[in-house]
Amino acid sequence: MASFIRAKQAGVQTDLSQNIQPMHFMPDEQARYGINSQISCLAYDPVQSLLAVGTNESKFGPGKIYVFGQRRVHKFFCPPRSSSIRELRFVANRLISLDSKNELAIWNLDTGNQVAKNVYSGVVCLVTDPMLDWALVGLQSGDIAAYDLDRERPSTFRIPNFWRERDPNPTAGRLVSMQLHPRDIGKILIAYTNGAVIYSFKQNIVQKYFEYELPPGAPGGDGHGMHTARKPKVVHAAWHPTGTFILTAHEDGSLAIWDTKEGRLVTARSLYHTKVNEPTSNPPRPMRLAPFVRISWCCQTDPDNTGLLIAGGHNIDDPTASNLTFLELGPTPIYATSSWEVLATHFDGKRSLPISTPPGASVVNYVLIPRSSPYFNGAQDPIAILVQLSSGELITLTFPSGFPISPTNMLHPSLSFVHPFVQKVAVSTVPRARWLGMAEKRSLGEQILRGGVEYSHRTRKEQRNIVQVLHADNIIRLWDVGRGDEIENAMQCQVDVARSLNRFEGGVETTAMHMAQETGEFAAGTKTGEVLVWRWGINKNFGKEEPRAGECERGGLMDISSRAEPSLKEGLQPFVMHNMAQGRVTVVAVSDVGFVAAGSEGGYLSIIDLRGPKVIHHGSVTEWSKGEKRGLFKHSSSSSHGGKPEWPTIIEFGVMTLEGENYSSICCFVGTNLGRVATFKLLPSGQGYSVQLAGVANMDDKVVAICPIDVQTGREAGATGTVVAGLREGRQVDGVLVAVTQTESKIFRPPHARGASKSFDSGILCDAAAVTPADTSMSSHGYALVAVFNDRTLRSYTLPGLREIAKRPLPMLDPLRTLSTVIAKTGDVLGFTGPSEITVLPVWGGSGRALENTLDTMINITQELPPRPTISNVQWLSGTQYISPTDLDLLIGGPDRPPSKRMMAATDAERSGAGVYNPAAAGAAAGSSTARLQGQVKETEGWGDYLTRQLNERTEKLNIMGDSMDNLANSTSKWAEDVDGFVKKQKRDLFLGGIKKSFF
Repeated sequence: MASFIRAKQAGVQTDLSQNIQPMHFMPDEQARYGINSQISCLAYDPVQSLLAVGTNESKFGPGKIYVFGQRRVHKFFCPPRSSSIRELRFVANRLISLDSKNELAIWNLDTGNQVAKNVYSGVVCLVTDPMLDWALVGLQSGDIAAYDLDRERPSTFRIPNFWRERDPNPTAGRLVSMQLHPRDIGKILIAYTNGAVIYSFKQNIVQKYFEYELPPGAPGGDGHGMHTARKPKVVHAAWHPTGTFILTAHEDGSLAIWDTKEGRLVTARSLYHTKVNEPTSNPPRPMRLAPFVRISWCCQTDPDNTGLLIAGGHNIDDPTASNLTFLELGPTPIYATSSWEVLATHFDGKRSLPISTPPGASVVNYVLIPRSSPYFNGAQDPIAILVQLSSGELITLTFPSGFPISPTNMLHPSLSFVHPFVQKVAVSTVPRARWLGMAEKRSLGEQILRGGVEYSHRTRKEQRNIVQVLHADNIIRLWDVGRGDEIENAMQCQVDVARSLNRFEGGVETTAMHMAQETGEFAAGTKTGEVLVWRWGINKNFGKEEPRAGECERGGLMDISSRAEPSLKEGLQPFVMHNMAQGRVTVVAVSDVGFVAAGSEGGYLSIIDLRGPKVIHHGSVTEWSKGEKRGLFKHSSSSSHGGKPEWPTIIEFGVMTLEGENYSSICCFVGTNLGRVATFKLLPSGQGYSVQLAGVANMDDKVVAICPIDVQTGREAGATGTVVAGLREGRQVDGVLVAVTQTESKIFRPPHARGASKSFDSGILCDAAAVTPADTSMSSHGYALVAVFNDRTLRSYTLPGLREIAKRPLPMLDPLRTLSTVIAKTGDVLGFTGPSEITVLPVWGGSGRALENTLDTMINITQELPPRPTISNVQWLSGTQYISPTDLDLLIGGPDRPPSKRMMAATDAERSGAGVYNPAAAGAAAGSSTARLQGQVKETEGWGDYLTRQLNERTEKLNIMGDSMDNLANSTSKWAEDVDGFVKKQKRDLFLGGIKKSFF
């Protein structure tokens, strides 16, 4: 009965929700965008061109793994138990993870399922290689365990703590880091707190020990304690890309360079000084240096042309010091012909390039983006650096110049939520044809992510929900969130508020934004009172910087088209700016018929006609009292608010016939924080328009939504071009307003008819509301009011009766950010689930389904892994024995290990015929043996017999090679003696010939 009475009071004869049943109101979680918690680790696969991101466990949920590819390609991985993700590695189209509970797991990239796992005790570090079926796990005891990725089980192979055998001190042998030799996979560099060792898998011995000791008088890295001998602890170790040298980084800021052949210290330096290992009479001033976070020995396509990328090691007391430094070394001198002085001078470096990062945040991790090679520890020919900051944000920089790279159309939209953090979101429903025409054209560098293939959906919905995401750097990105269908235009559009304001020194804060549905025009407001408008178009100044005009005068308009981004050829271009000069802009709205309205915290409303452009209204809300009708609803006057400051909170444009009139008008509806709803008419006047206050209605408290609807159909009574054009022909729109405050909802004919109202349940506040169609997959059932409340519930109400249809919980929403929830006109709820993640929830026609993983394909099986770099011919001839991945399988797995896929491929290759080992062919085949058999192998031969025979034949071939080298040496010696005798004979004949010529 109450709903029937409300319908009569509202003056709406049609039941717009007649066919809606409670079962129709059931939200599904369609998608999530962003990162659920603070990022903990990163990994990049240059072969498949995929990026993996791990997160920490927090109050917003357990640690998760995200893998991103091109465009919208992505997948997420949820560990079975709550933990933080510590390490991620890509290995042979698999993803390896290590979490905070020391669990090593293997993930299938295409299905998103966990394939296998194993828990260790106290994991310190993890090493993998794209060509290996093994993960080497460094433990707190200093031992190194091996996990068989092919057989998905731990191996019995174990490398003991070699430093503890050298120094029994319990604190001396703690493991710090590990790294496989970049060319010879049979060697590994192991760093302990007191030194480093090179271990040979083939010989099962330590080939070299490295211990850094500073004599008295040597300043070391930081210059402290130089009057005594000391041994700074090791914090990191890395191979030179050719394996000729190693680097050990120490806690005093020293970077020690060692010769791997003789185990000799070549030189030591810090970021600021060279030869810090040598005593000096003029020492530098002591400094407090930041600890090293990460070090990569990078190289170009030529592995001899190198440089060091160093995070940390900078002067803490210098506020201008960079957290990230690239030390360019250049081409490495030829080892065989260079003196120790030449080598030491080379490592002094050509130049030191500080790479700028945002102030107030330090670098905690980074990942290099190589052009193509997965080897050399992911540091060969990098084109970019993805840097993780202590704030939890990401930045992308060019390598090695360090220029910022915008994530727009370079990274998945989810990554842009922390690049930098998102501040605010809004949503507009745009026709498909309009959005397909808004494909931004911008100068972009080489794409970072090119992998994966999106799942092909069969449906394409005509109304697109375009989200506007405001970031901390005042960049706003606009993109299609999708509706569970195919996203045809997955491009992002970008506007730069700070650039359009011509303010680059900071202090800019964007407070409001809105996008027009039909025209795609966009507006934003700032804390200092400016309103900026962007319009789609061509940049006339593409590729060049134009002089920018000065500041906009108070209350005036200013052309800002010259402030377009030089790299933007076609897109949303700056159009005009209005300076309200009345404090913070609280709300903006862009109509589809050329009007922009904005409200400020100072209590002012401005309306701009973009056809001029011209400000056609600029007034205070205090002037509304003359248009306010007494005795409306519960409160008859704004005086009941006790003189509290008032400002607009919501603005909507519409077309309808107002109360007491016989024609329809373009209207602007404005709601305030004190519950007043003002109606303005926009009337033709000469060559433009004028604004007239039609009246004011009063409600209880802050207005959160105003929805003009057609009483006959329930559709939005919006101010579109088609509807406004019909006004000239005398067409009318019979409409009402559905206004929602924090505590009540009302339906009335504007400007101030009494209408009908309904109060919400006591103790809850409405944070967002909208009138949406109740469309399911089968049919449309009418229209209803949908609202989100601060108790994380979603409720729907009939129109016009305002009877509650159903209530659904939304436990995934962040209880502290329900105020930031928005509802699209299609009935999709967008709400924050954490600081940097939103969820998309279609509310009609669902089944309460939780978020499901995508069906995207991540792995391109035709993309082959390139051959692993091998030892050079000189190293082979000098006696270095090449160890292939197959050989390492045998050495680590032993004869009892069932053959892996690579070993079985090698066996087939050997049984197919005879030949001599070719390192290049071995790498390209990704599983060929190091030597082919001479003759046919018996089919009944066991695996252990095969291992023994193969090792014996390798030894035999090495002995044959040694005999050949001896014969070569003997032949060379004889040839040299013959040449020497011939030269002496020629000299003797020349001398005798001269004597004969003189005397005869």
